[in-house]
Amino acid sequence: MNQAISTVLNSKIVTSVFYLIACLGLVSCGGGSSTNTGSQVATSVVTPAGVVEFTTLSLSNLANYAAPVLPAYYDATVAALDNTPANNAISDKVATLGRVLFYDKRLSINDSISCSSCHQQANGFDDPRQFSKGFSGLEFTTAHAMRLGNIRYYQPGSMFWDKRASSVEAQASQPIQHAIEMGFVSSEGGIPALITKMNASSYYPDLFAFAFGDAAITEARIQQALAQFQRAMISSNSKWDTAYAQVFAPNANNRGLGATLPGFTAQEDRGRQLFITPPNAGGGGCAVCHQPPSFALAANSRSNGLDAGETVIFKSPSLKNVGLSKAFMHDGRFDSLDKVVEHYNSGVKLGPALDNRLSPNGQALRLNLSTEDKAALVAFMNTLTDLTLTGDAKFSDPFKK
Repeated sequence: MNQAISTVLNSKIVTSVFYLIACLGLVSCGGGSSTNTGSQVATSVVTPAGVVEFTTLSLSNLANYAAPVLPAYYDATVAALDNTPANNAISDKVATLGRVLFYDKRLSINDSISCSSCHQQANGFDDPRQFSKGFSGLEFTTAHAMRLGNIRYYQPGSMFWDKRASSVEAQASQPIQHAIEMGFVSSEGGIPALITKMNASSYYPDLFAFAFGDAAITEARIQQALAQFQRAMISSNSKWDTAYAQVFAPNANNRGLGATLPGFTAQEDRGRQLFITPPNAGGGGCAVCHQPPSFALAANSRSNGLDAGETVIFKSPSLKNVGLSKAFMHDGRFDSLDKVVEHYNSGVKLGPALDNRLSPNGQALRLNLSTEDKAALVAFMNTLTDLTLTGDAKFSDPFKK
């Protein structure tokens, strides 16, 4: 073994052993299913030197990912849609590791691309470009990056536009192994080569020991950590949320969704009415598929008729922070919310994958909205912008270098 590498590895082993001995005195030191908060690990954890060198993290002062304070309307009705598996409940430790993984360009073959390169916090964890640039800098993806806010409230939890991954966990490591995105393809050694690279770093063995109780780095643990960090991205602080919190009625038939919202302009409230009112009553019926309060997609939703004869059943992300996006639909074909609304107004095309709510009586839906009503729908969707999520430090880049 190269002497320099041997020295680094031996140093890391000593650090990890020291860290684990310190952890043994804490009830909170444990596996990925822990739901401990940062306050429970305060004062007893020494942040290892490699973590200090490369990140801004303090392992004795963790951000709260596991127990966010949510509005009253994020109740049992919403919790029933949570796609978090029983064996990967969010813990502050594992989600903190997920944050590091999410922002680390070293997870790409040439240290140039991270998850955050395509899912940018300032843009609602979306990419302002239609297609994202891959690790080579010369090739682009063929699908638009999806917003990540409220990703946990989509059932059954399948991921990617075409739902080919069964869960957030299953999705998490696929971009790493993609030939365009991050480049750890089988010919480059795949995930085993990445794990070798991570084991040689000065911070990952310690972070995995902190998160899981031992320093083993595996694909399953990478998936768990990334999934926890992403599921923690809950959006509940938009203008709509602030207003809805004042009218929410848990025992009412519509839970207060029909009430006029305080602080809304006449145009925004008209857009809200159109959003929740079905087409046969003069509205757009958007809320049937994009369910308040998370605005995540309903599980029974099918495709939206972008192309005639479409056979693939596509999903969509939550509409939270949709107003920050610059490209829309799986291929980013629309560059404004006005064009999105016009699609539903006049552009839906028939096909085998089309949602039956968009094809009443076997005909493609036509809303025939006025110019004013189309603008009102756009105004309403802009009330779903959540600058708390886009500015929250616990979801920001933790790297110094």
